Amino acid sequence: MRKKPDRTGQTPTRHLYDDIPDIDIIDLDMDSTDSISDFPQEPEEDIRPVPSRPEKFRINMHILLLAAAVIFIGVIAYRITHYGKFISQEDIFKDGQGNYEAETYDEIMALLDENQQPIPLDYSDGLTILAFGNAPFADDRDSKDSLANLIAQKADATVINCAVSDSYLASQLSYLNSSKMPMDTYTFYWLCALAVGAEVDDHFTNAAANLGDDVPPDAEEVYNTIKNLDMNTVDAVVVMYDANDYLMGNPTYDPQNPTNIMCVSGNLEAGIELLQKNYPNIRIIIMSVPYAYAIDDNGEYVSSEKVTYGDAKLSDYFAGQYYSAMDRSVSFVDNMYGTFTEENADEYLSDNIHLNVKGRRLLADRFVETLTYFDSLIK
Repeated sequence: MRKKPDRTGQTPTRHLYDDIPDIDIIDLDMDSTDSISDFPQEPEEDIRPVPSRPEKFRINMHILLLAAAVIFIGVIAYRITHYGKFISQEDIFKDGQGNYEAETYDEIMALLDENQQPIPLDYSDGLTILAFGNAPFADDRDSKDSLANLIAQKADATVINCAVSDSYLASQLSYLNSSKMPMDTYTFYWLCALAVGAEVDDHFTNAAANLGDDVPPDAEEVYNTIKNLDMNTVDAVVVMYDANDYLMGNPTYDPQNPTNIMCVSGNLEAGIELLQKNYPNIRIIIMSVPYAYAIDDNGEYVSSEKVTYGDAKLSDYFAGQYYSAMDRSVSFVDNMYGTFTEENADEYLSDNIHLNVKGRRLLADRFVETLTYFDSLIK
């Protein structure tokens, strides 16, 4: 059985959530007692004549010891003659090797109200899901087989796709500077800042201008969508980034500051914090980084457990996302050891990192199962 993933190799500890970049927000509105059954009353004793004491039976100790010895010898003889039974390997596996269900790190959290009671999904006006991320949602975004459209079909929901192609989680700067590092503008944290009403519009305009022909094809659409979106109509947010940060060698986690936006898990956690503070009734589901292959010097695909870019393996990024989700009490779907694994990745990847249609369909099923998990449990 695998141990829980660890960000640092040690038991993780909680730290103060500080050093999140300052952003300006504009005009946000926002006895019971146990019943005890009666015990049956003890009946009154009947008055009966006292019987006379029977005559004592005398036991012959020699006979008793002899009987005990005979029983002891008999038990020993039986154990010797019936010790074990040889079973061949063919007998053991005559019905096949058996199935061993893979251990996953799925964690499904209910959204709670101020009284810590679960809040059911509100289907009265349809479900609206807001998606953040990169390639898993951005690839083939207009196709009926895109991840967003597959989820929309399976959940009978409206999915607002705000994923940005070629984006990443860990900002390269601790502050927003669309001239020095324009792609930082499209990281999860700064998209969340735009969603909650921060005055960052100029940075998005400048980032697109500075990137020129390199601007992601969906960047303008995502900016306009978030800018004009009423977040009060959103029922759920789903976040999924692929292994781009791993291949870039971006930092995974800062033990001194869990919301350091220059780290993968810190940017994720800081963005979750912004959403929870401003829109506490939106449920959040983190879809973990999916399994991906590393590439060796010969251009061959190799296990991402054997190669580090920067200071981490892919599983370290997974661990950081897991603990950030748990720290913020949001649902987490395991796509590293659950949905996809090193053993089955070839079946669901079109190359070393991008999901094929079969992989997207499987992800859509996993997401909808998580989203609706408590429907039958919450009355």
